[in-house]
Amino acid sequence: MHNTKSKPASSPARCPSCFTGKMESFYTVKNIPTNSCLLFETRDEAIDWPRRDLVLGFCPDCGFIANINYNPTIQRYSSGYEESQGASPRFNAFLTSLIGNWLSRYNLYGKDIVEVGCGKGDFLIQLCRAGNCNGIGIDPTYDPVRQEADLPENVRFIQDFYSTKYADLPCDAISCRHTLEHIGPTGEFMEMIHDAVGDTPGTLALWEVPDAGRVLRAGAFWDIYYEHCSYFSPGSLTRLFRGTGFEPVELELDFDDQYILLVGKVTNGEPASETPLALEDDLPEMKQAVEKFARTCPVTIEKWRDTILGACESGKKVAIWGSGSKCVAFLTTLGINEQVGCIVDISPYRHGKFIPGTGHRIDNPQVLTDYQPDLVIMMNPIYRQEILADLTQMGLSPELLAV
Repeated sequence: MHNTKSKPASSPARCPSCFTGKMESFYTVKNIPTNSCLLFETRDEAIDWPRRDLVLGFCPDCGFIANINYNPTIQRYSSGYEESQGASPRFNAFLTSLIGNWLSRYNLYGKDIVEVGCGKGDFLIQLCRAGNCNGIGIDPTYDPVRQEADLPENVRFIQDFYSTKYADLPCDAISCRHTLEHIGPTGEFMEMIHDAVGDTPGTLALWEVPDAGRVLRAGAFWDIYYEHCSYFSPGSLTRLFRGTGFEPVELELDFDDQYILLVGKVTNGEPASETPLALEDDLPEMKQAVEKFARTCPVTIEKWRDTILGACESGKKVAIWGSGSKCVAFLTTLGINEQVGCIVDISPYRHGKFIPGTGHRIDNPQVLTDYQPDLVIMMNPIYRQEILADLTQMGLSPELLAV
């Protein structure tokens, strides 16, 4: 994570990614929690967590999307922030594949790796073990108790926001996975990263963010929440790299096309190549996707609200599988609360905690054997087979819907 303040600008609607375009608002959600992965010990704490309005704006110049109403001072990033997906075999398979690809493609074996926004450290530890790398992870949400019994000697963590004070860390490659979407002044952040590692041209930058294009095309309002203040398409992310002194070398989608993977390298003061990568030339498509989302998303929201309310009116029990950010955004955008009687998650670090907004308690999926749901809503269809197998093992056969 990175803690910074935006520099004064002549217009508050100026694009924070390319610094030139003016953001055009197209989607608003009222009164939603300012954190969605922060978990609470009591229901009252979860319900009372601060709320604000979210307003998405689109930059027609570079394709970047941001919450133009974002205020970072009302958010909290601490060890109580739980973003890990490591309990899922499907996610772990993706992580193992990604690590193998990055190690072999870019010869990272034995290299010094810095990870900005390392979370609980799972990725960095696995990368350093597989490649005999030396790793330093930086994140205010890192929990030293989580890894203390199994921490390799070649990996260490700093419980802090990344800043220029860490510019002297040895670094052959700098990784930033699912962190840039939490940064408001994205252009400034990337310039700061470049300045920190710019004395060594060729230093690799390994980035991963959600794909906003998929969110727009799918009408996925559950993937839009306050702490995700920045949204990228393959093209807007690549243009950000080029504009802040990085040479993009590889651009692809992975994890069922939900994630953008971009690898670049620090240039030696030379302008980045203008030759577009595959997937980069997406600005016309993004403009169309924004227009379509603005028209159709309200319809999608009403369909989901009608589905849940209709199930309740028929006497059916509704449960949600997956308690993370998607779940919080899904419920608070719909204005649904007691109509969902049970929320479960396979992550043991979430069990017994309460989600912000609605204050639902998170339980082990095994509680479904007592709850006997008629309808289970999955917060990510990529986990369908895992969830179906677990339901079958519990002797349950509810209707299974995926967002």
